[in-house]
Amino acid sequence: MKKSLLALALLSVISISSAADYKAGDIVVRGGMTNVNPDSGKSAVLLGGADSTMSLSVDDNSQLGLNFVYFYDQNWAIEVLAATPFTHDVTIHDPNAVLNVDGAKLAEVTHLPPTISAIYYFQSDSSFKPYVGLGLNYTIFFDEGFEEAPKSLGLSNLELDSSLGLAAQIGADYQLNDKWHINASVRYIDIDSEATFDVGGSSIGKSDVNVDPTVFSILVGYKF
Repeated sequence: MKKSLLALALLSVISISSAADYKAGDIVVRGGMTNVNPDSGKSAVLLGGADSTMSLSVDDNSQLGLNFVYFYDQNWAIEVLAATPFTHDVTIHDPNAVLNVDGAKLAEVTHLPPTISAIYYFQSDSSFKPYVGLGLNYTIFFDEGFEEAPKSLGLSNLELDSSLGLAAQIGADYQLNDKWHINASVRYIDIDSEATFDVGGSSIGKSDVNVDPTVFSILVGYKF
């Protein structure tokens, strides 16, 4: 009797594992937490083309992450990454007291970083399904705005250009059953933008902002 129950349990596990394998035409929808953590490097601020000795840095932000995956076969798929808008604080570093604003919150910027990637799932007979991916990102910046203190110093009209760059990722699904899974991924996105702004009414401010974030996601997925 015990052997029969053990055999039934093994058959059940095998059938669940088989049913959980991806196949051509499968569609996966995922949702959960995504954190965008920009490069910790600082971007130099130019005034009238000259180095001002000031620099900018961008903090991290977490939002609801979404992605959609379509499978061409059990190995290859196309993934679209989406999310609610990310808002980042921009800090100004002014070690030589050019404006006496060292460490102050300079501005807030909001962006959307939609990314489309080709992903490859490695062969796996277990519930753990690792993959790698390579894709293209287009980041749109909007709602850029200086804080009140920088505005009082004559800073205005902050704008950041959109960015087009490559994205690379590693990740894995852990199958809970033939429909549900937990997904974790880490990706690097090449996001470079030029920020321009006015100083005292003159368009002389510029900074090449290298966001280049590492993006961490923990999501729950459902296979249709």
